[in-house]
Amino acid sequence: MTPPSLHIAVVGGGIGGLAAALAVARAGHRVTLVERATRFGEIGAGLQLAPNASLALEELGVLDAVQRSAVAPPRLVMMDALSGEQITALDLRGSTYRDRFEHPYLVTHRTDLHGALLAACEAHPSIGLRTGHTVTDAVQTPSEVHLCFAETSERLSADAVVAADGLHSRLRRLLVDDGDPVCSRYVAFRGALPVSSMTGAMSRHASSESVIVWAGPRMHLVQYPVRRGELYNQVAVFESDHYVPGSDDWGTEAELEERFAGACRAVRDALPLVARDRRWPLFDRLPVTDWVHGRIVLLGDAAHPMLQYLAQGACQALEDAVALGRALGEHADPRDAFSSYAGPRSERTAEIQTGARRFGEICHLDGMGAVMRNQLLSTRTPDDFDDIAWVWTPAPAPASSATR
Repeated sequence: MTPPSLHIAVVGGGIGGLAAALAVARAGHRVTLVERATRFGEIGAGLQLAPNASLALEELGVLDAVQRSAVAPPRLVMMDALSGEQITALDLRGSTYRDRFEHPYLVTHRTDLHGALLAACEAHPSIGLRTGHTVTDAVQTPSEVHLCFAETSERLSADAVVAADGLHSRLRRLLVDDGDPVCSRYVAFRGALPVSSMTGAMSRHASSESVIVWAGPRMHLVQYPVRRGELYNQVAVFESDHYVPGSDDWGTEAELEERFAGACRAVRDALPLVARDRRWPLFDRLPVTDWVHGRIVLLGDAAHPMLQYLAQGACQALEDAVALGRALGEHADPRDAFSSYAGPRSERTAEIQTGARRFGEICHLDGMGAVMRNQLLSTRTPDDFDDIAWVWTPAPAPASSATR
């Protein structure tokens, strides 16, 4: 029996919020999405979409649109940032990969993924989109939630609310008393440049279409092409020695140059081409299980912000959205749906949050630790996915789940 249609408000117009709105609408409900910015958009550069994310995009009906601009890299390669030697690589197009995961590993520009989700939401008749609405409070009654906004005295009433408002979620504070996000003391400089402007070794790297991770002591560099191979995405990450809580005077360009000074020639040559217009301090939180507060539920970074070392931030938000849509398609009471969604999802994302921290430590080893890492990983064959398969393989959907 199909549950009656509900009115669900989604707070946040990023990748997680748009995906949630689309999943909920496809489950047969009416959605109003509110975004505090005056126009929809994403900042940043590239992101990786492992097969669990591709599966989620397929279930949301947007995989084909995303693939029109995304790149399917042939390999995922880890290099030693000091010696320039290859440590290990995984074959992302071979039969072993295809048989095990079925869905492609993609890399895309963040704005391209966001644009595909936004277009799908704009086209769906059950989704309303409102910009310029900053949520300041959520008042619950036994039967609904009233959202209050900074820009207007008008309230938005809905049967339930999905908080997808990111790392610094205002609505999370109503549910979880765990203070501010945790700064890792690492910072990223990132951006994408036209491949046509690249020469020499950089051009050869781009033409390979592989995802390359140069791992070094307390730093790393990630490279891969996006947007049909027209742009080359680069992310330089390093730990700052000058971090001070509450200060913005750390993780500077001078520190970037200093931290990468001992890197191999290929990394040093790439560094001047890394965008410097903005620095991105890297935050996460310890896992929590209390995502639900009556008729309000958390999703994406509002629920489980994670460090980027497993490249799963956007992937897990997409998984969240699909799971939430399924739950709201099976339960008449949104509170029951939220509990059904949050239980399994909080367990899985907790493992990935802590796994991302561990992988970051492995990536940034120095001295004998790095030597042992390289020796161990060098024995892995290109079709050995055993250590990452648990991340790339989401839990199967219940047999009764279906979307419309």
